[in-house]
Amino acid sequence: MCGRNFPIFYIFAVFFILKSMKYYIVRFNIDCKEANEEMLQIAREMLAATVADAGFETFEDTDNGINGYVQTTLFNKEMLDEAIEYFPLENVTISYVQEDAEDKNWNETWEEEGFEPIVIDDLCVIHDTKHDAPEMKEGAMDITIEARQAFGTGTHETTRMISRQLLNMQLEDKRVLDCGCGTGILSIIASKQGAKEITGYDIDEWSVENTKHNAEINGVDNIDALLGDSSVIPTLSGTFDIVLANINRNILLADMPAMRSVMTEGSTLILSGFYKEDADMLIAKADSLGMKLKDTNEDNNWCMLVFIVTNA
Repeated sequence: MCGRNFPIFYIFAVFFILKSMKYYIVRFNIDCKEANEEMLQIAREMLAATVADAGFETFEDTDNGINGYVQTTLFNKEMLDEAIEYFPLENVTISYVQEDAEDKNWNETWEEEGFEPIVIDDLCVIHDTKHDAPEMKEGAMDITIEARQAFGTGTHETTRMISRQLLNMQLEDKRVLDCGCGTGILSIIASKQGAKEITGYDIDEWSVENTKHNAEINGVDNIDALLGDSSVIPTLSGTFDIVLANINRNILLADMPAMRSVMTEGSTLILSGFYKEDADMLIAKADSLGMKLKDTNEDNNWCMLVFIVTNA
């Protein structure tokens, strides 16, 4: 999730970006000659905005600066160094140390405690095995999720928005592609909404196995979960009616051409995982690929965009 909109830092954002264990932590030190907290905070915000395009997905405050988290395969050190060299604040010096993110189960405590049930518009309840589902109206969808080091329980705004979108769509006999499937929650909702076939992929082996596990405990047997990134897409046969992607802005921009390659006229692309300030560049990218904006939604500064392919 892009850190451009600093300083909005959610526990879930850090959890999401670290789940694949293939990240750098870049520890930035900010040396301000005007040593006061107000100037330091201004410098923090400007630094995050300045270096975000080097691949960073989120940031967190430290006593003397910020820590940035960047996927190893997306890190652009040359761009980072150039951004720092031309940092626009006078009397401010930036230095940094790059380290590998620790390889551990970052959400172990969260897994043990579980999460409170999430109700989406009285249409669906999402809960774990540690909590009973509340009483719902007849016909409401009941989904059980065991999150094992994977993103997507419905607790995060981006997951909720896409879930709500799917719950209000006619998916009977549709083919669905779930890019970055996480726990499989979106694939499971699509299946229970009538989709005939769902293919998901994720770069994290934990997520792939978690998707398969959650599909099984929800009685869903039409989800195929694959290990990999967008390079999986060209290996898939046929086209998809619905493509879902709840990923950070930089990866979305890079992967949208691959997603478009397995879509045809009338196919729907649903994107989230970014802030509303990043929507314009994603809309422009979609337009260049022959996709027009159909719908938008926002929740606590997070954004969802829905596009329709207008030419095959």
